[in-house]
Amino acid sequence: MSLTGVRWVGPRALLVELSDLPSVLAFHSRLLAEPLPGQLDAVAAAATVLLKFGTHAEALAARTAVGHVDLGAVPRDVSRHVTIEVVYDGEDLAEVGMLTGLGRDGVVAAHTGQLWTAAFGGFAPGFTYLLGENHSLDVPRRSSPRTAVPDGSVALGGTFSAVYPRQSPGGWQLIGRTTAVLWDLERESPALVRPGDKVRYVAAREAVALTSALPAAREVTGPALVVDSPGLQSLVQDLGRPGLGDLGVSAAGAVDQQSARQANRLVGNEPGAAVVETVLGGLSVQAVGDQVLALAGAVVPLEIRDASGAPARRAAMCAPFALLDGETLSLREPTLGARSYLAVRGGIDVHPVLGSRSSDSMSGIGPAPLSAGTRLPVGKAPLFQMVGAPEESTLRLGVASAELRITLGPRDDWFVAGALDALTGEEWVTTEQSNRIGVRLRPGSDRALERNPDRGAGELPSEGAVAGALQVPPSGHPVLFLADHPVTGGYPVIAVVVPEDLPTAAQLPPGHRVRFTIVDPATLEPLEPAATGAVPEGTQP
Repeated sequence: MSLTGVRWVGPRALLVELSDLPSVLAFHSRLLAEPLPGQLDAVAAAATVLLKFGTHAEALAARTAVGHVDLGAVPRDVSRHVTIEVVYDGEDLAEVGMLTGLGRDGVVAAHTGQLWTAAFGGFAPGFTYLLGENHSLDVPRRSSPRTAVPDGSVALGGTFSAVYPRQSPGGWQLIGRTTAVLWDLERESPALVRPGDKVRYVAAREAVALTSALPAAREVTGPALVVDSPGLQSLVQDLGRPGLGDLGVSAAGAVDQQSARQANRLVGNEPGAAVVETVLGGLSVQAVGDQVLALAGAVVPLEIRDASGAPARRAAMCAPFALLDGETLSLREPTLGARSYLAVRGGIDVHPVLGSRSSDSMSGIGPAPLSAGTRLPVGKAPLFQMVGAPEESTLRLGVASAELRITLGPRDDWFVAGALDALTGEEWVTTEQSNRIGVRLRPGSDRALERNPDRGAGELPSEGAVAGALQVPPSGHPVLFLADHPVTGGYPVIAVVVPEDLPTAAQLPPGHRVRFTIVDPATLEPLEPAATGAVPEGTQP
């Protein structure tokens, strides 16, 4: 067992490469038991562990420290043994039987006849990649992924097996189904299977349909904001739930945290108080009780109407203002930017999930998207924090184009040398398919980011990803990961947008132009043209 390399993933994260899965599990267990200074998250994958830190200095110190982690002194085994009953009637069972040469009965025997180890989480909360004791069921993924795989589907993909915890797209081979609940927020540990656990599949004749009682709706009384119109999309967000990557849970939270913090500061809230994040205007809310509000982020005209619907007054952005009982605030279409953040003094007091009030569009965790009639309770105003004075906007988005700083890697060596020239020399355009998961980009010309043919046609084994990652699918058109990005991914990441520029990335509306500039991960200063064709020191193993 050994560590084979360390790569930078932006200026605040490291991708630690290990020789085999036992090394991954040992390293991950050690870093969970004894975190390095400043360590925020440790995400295990097929052959790597992603370590996230709060600052570049902490990540730099960790880069030296990881080489001294003793993989032989693994913490006491706390893995559990989990049994999952399966009805083997999947749509792809016969196909898997042909691919493996085992036939339908042979596939079932091979699946139930070995002990599976939970290697790592990813893709979705509760989705855990399980590795068997042999390679008898090593099958390729489907050439065309399904748009919807039913929850409870038991599947095979490559050397792994897994259960889909909720309905989602997927390209794995389906061999059966189970009623086991893989993810339940009512449990002390929501994930049924955690990394390091041992899993035994057991054949069952028929599964009993399970139903879970929904929690009773919490009655909302007292001060509140009532949604008249949510606009295109409005969500409750705070600063997210970092540190749960090994369970497949993304950090989520406000995409433009700089603007969310500013809105809270203006009304006298703590930085992490829950706010409303709304996209491209259209949000309208009515006050129940007198409230103090502030709006930051994308520039939108604001209008206040009285209880009769008559215009009352206008409000300014980036300044606190009153919304009296019965009055309605309406946000028009932005003149600059995409996301606006509405804070109310006392914060939006919805029920926290896994320690956060943020809504995660990838996993469905947290408050549901706002709809007409949603009543948002307002918490108690902080006693000793004053309402802030008007401020300048934190928005740093050009009217027609934006420049984002990037650091190379961790997988820039998967691309031809000219790909870096295309990445930085091309003007990219954001598409309408962008969302909180990521900003999809298309080139202004016909150029794409070309793979290095020496890497072959295959994909990377899944590995951890960070917000700001520029993941490149076979099309050669990068996707810029935002707050709700999947915890792990299999497409190579050519570069990472520095954390300081993520608020700008969050504000990119459809059709906006973007340019990328390669910078040094330590200083964030642009690299000299002669240096952009080479990998900065520390990127390669």
